[in-house]
Amino acid sequence: MKHTLGLVCAAVLIEVSCQNTPEPFAPPVQRPPLEDFRPYRISTIVDMSNEEAQTHFVQDFTSIAAPNWRWTGLRPTVRVRVSSAENLRYTIDFAIAEATFQVTGPVTVSFLVNDQMLDRALYNHPGNQHFEKAVPAGWVTAGQDATVAAEVDKAGATAADGTKLGMILVRIGLAQ
Repeated sequence: MKHTLGLVCAAVLIEVSCQNTPEPFAPPVQRPPLEDFRPYRISTIVDMSNEEAQTHFVQDFTSIAAPNWRWTGLRPTVRVRVSSAENLRYTIDFAIAEATFQVTGPVTVSFLVNDQMLDRALYNHPGNQHFEKAVPAGWVTAGQDATVAAEVDKAGATAADGTKLGMILVRIGLAQ
């Protein structure tokens, strides 16, 4: 009986240990990555910290920049494309520099979408600023480029290249 039990156990172990292993295969062909490939993205907020921000610039951006902001001229303008034109909000984060404010005093900033005046505001102190407002229906068409701008009424300083400096821009665009 011990002998039969031993044979049964041996037969079960042999059966369990015999498995079909998959055939060996070669790894897929390796290809080098495409140089300068960037996936297509639609950006509605242009953040100055983004390395692709310059692709949205239309006018009045200087070369004076830091990792998170950029000095602008008097009317910085960007081009963005929105997939939907519903419930859009103009949004901008910027700063009025202390050094320029000492020269200009209070400044008025006009906010424009497709060259239409959305609003204007008086800033009577330097520092970080935020503006946000709903864009009226019909001002922007879905799937088409829109321009978003902010216009400062007076310059407080001039860059080395002669550009009049307006504001320190952090981000600007249309949000939903």
